[in-house]
Amino acid sequence: MQKPDAATIPLAPGVYLYKDSRGHVIYVGKARVLRRRVLSYFRTEGLPIKTLIMIKRAQRLDWLTTTTEKEALLLEANLIKKYRPRYNIILRDDKQYVLFRCNTKHAFPRLEIVRRVRKDGARYFGPFTSTLSARETWKLINRAFALRRCTDRGMKNRTRPCLYHHIGQCPAPCAGLVTSEIYQESIRRVCDLLQGRARHLLTLLRKEMAYASESLVFEKAAVLRDQIAAVAQTLERQAAVLPGGGDMDAVGVHAAEHGLALGIVFVRGGAMTDGRTFFWPDLTLGDARELVWSFVNQYYAEVIPPGRVLLPWSHTLSDGKTSVEETWPLETLEQVLCERRSGRVRIAAPHSAHDRQLVELANASAREEARRRQSTPRAEALTDCVGRALLLPEPPRRIECVDVSHTGGRQARVGVVVFEDGRPTPSAYRIYSMPDSVDDCNTLHAWVARRLESGPPWADLLLVDGGKGQLSAVGRALREAGRQGLFALAAITKARDEQGQADRRAGNVGDRIFVPGRANPLPLREGSEALLFLQNVRDTAHRFAISRHRRARRKATVASDLMRLPGIGPTTARLLWDKFGSVESMCVATREDLLTLPGIGRNRASGLLAKLAALRT
Repeated sequence: MQKPDAATIPLAPGVYLYKDSRGHVIYVGKARVLRRRVLSYFRTEGLPIKTLIMIKRAQRLDWLTTTTEKEALLLEANLIKKYRPRYNIILRDDKQYVLFRCNTKHAFPRLEIVRRVRKDGARYFGPFTSTLSARETWKLINRAFALRRCTDRGMKNRTRPCLYHHIGQCPAPCAGLVTSEIYQESIRRVCDLLQGRARHLLTLLRKEMAYASESLVFEKAAVLRDQIAAVAQTLERQAAVLPGGGDMDAVGVHAAEHGLALGIVFVRGGAMTDGRTFFWPDLTLGDARELVWSFVNQYYAEVIPPGRVLLPWSHTLSDGKTSVEETWPLETLEQVLCERRSGRVRIAAPHSAHDRQLVELANASAREEARRRQSTPRAEALTDCVGRALLLPEPPRRIECVDVSHTGGRQARVGVVVFEDGRPTPSAYRIYSMPDSVDDCNTLHAWVARRLESGPPWADLLLVDGGKGQLSAVGRALREAGRQGLFALAAITKARDEQGQADRRAGNVGDRIFVPGRANPLPLREGSEALLFLQNVRDTAHRFAISRHRRARRKATVASDLMRLPGIGPTTARLLWDKFGSVESMCVATREDLLTLPGIGRNRASGLLAKLAALRT
């Protein structure tokens, strides 16, 4: 790419986007001063190899100006998440984090396990990387502190205590058997436990148990004894690393032969509760600073940051050409994290012996992750193999696979799964509801328009579950939309037996791969690495599409059962479904619940109540 005219680039903060010959965004960056930052990419020396390769591939430069640096930082994070550019350092995690959510604004909150933080005023605790351990902790807390487990809708529609109440694990707020004040006291203790103030809570519980025992209130003393055991069991899993307490995360980096590893440890209430490791192939030690700052910005977009984040080095160091502060201003990043936490957040290098100990723990985790990655096959090698097998100009980093599922043309669903660098990305999976049709080719032709409306990130390879007909339909739709060549196309179909029928026998590994412009399938050897990988991608898409189709079919069946009742048509069935969500909830609904539906009066509610009772028999 030729150096742009400096006069055309504004002297303002903003975000710049480099694009390749197909218009795909390959790099997104932000700067305090756009002109100075963009022109730094065209200096004659001192550029990293990755940057030189990116500039060689770039054909176009766009930019968006902002009024402040903070707006530029937030916009950059959103654009990276949207386009997932090839040359950006992207946080690719193979699993989501687990958090505890407690909506303390509710009169009778419940403790939930969630995977995303929402700005809903609730309190979140975590993150926890082990789902199994988090669920065991959740069960332990619910047994010890007797919290409700039903959803808000279920609690609203329930009139009798559930089974958990009868076994002593729920105080039955649905039936009015506990006051909000008593219930909120249990919630406060649970929040203390999850915030790391377990030792203070343990002391308080022991005093209350001793008082209850002296007062001969043995049933209450037994409950407190169980709570003490639960808190003590939680403390056994934690190692104290900060004598004065406090919450912080420590980040460490290790440079391996084939990439960079990053480790992070979580400290809550002065105790180390968990940790995570990540690995980016093909990065060098020169990319470490950009990696750390990009990681902090992306990681804490999904997780509530603690009050302090320790980094392995000071932010004031520079590379001799462009200071880290110029590219990643510390104050701006701290402002963004403060907003996400709704409190103060400080990013700093280690200053004390305890800080250095935590960073060293993170470094050790990163070293172990690098050692583990070097001893296992690289997933990126799979995409290299696929690129060679399909005669592609470069390995397909992002592969999308599409499959159609329906029953006799009804409830047609098109499922799309995404693999990035050889690994599935479940958060990018999408399902499309399509018009009823028995013709898969027509369905795929119509789906292409829906996919183009969804926008980037675009696939490097679109794999179609089907034969030459389905492949031709997708290619024709792209040509009609003027987007031919947007991504490479291929189709995978079952091998044929002696009678020319699809061979669906168990253990068959002889699927055929078709590409546009070629009448015969590609000569991929049965059981080859590339073919097995493409079969895995296809099977993932098939399972995803058929599961969503079955869900839609069950929902349609429920609506059909409702409409078979006299006096219940599509509109009323939709009202009932939107209100209650399941047939079980409809059957236990009261007359007062039905009166809350729009357009339902007293007589109508009484009639509906009698008709819904027929579903129970």
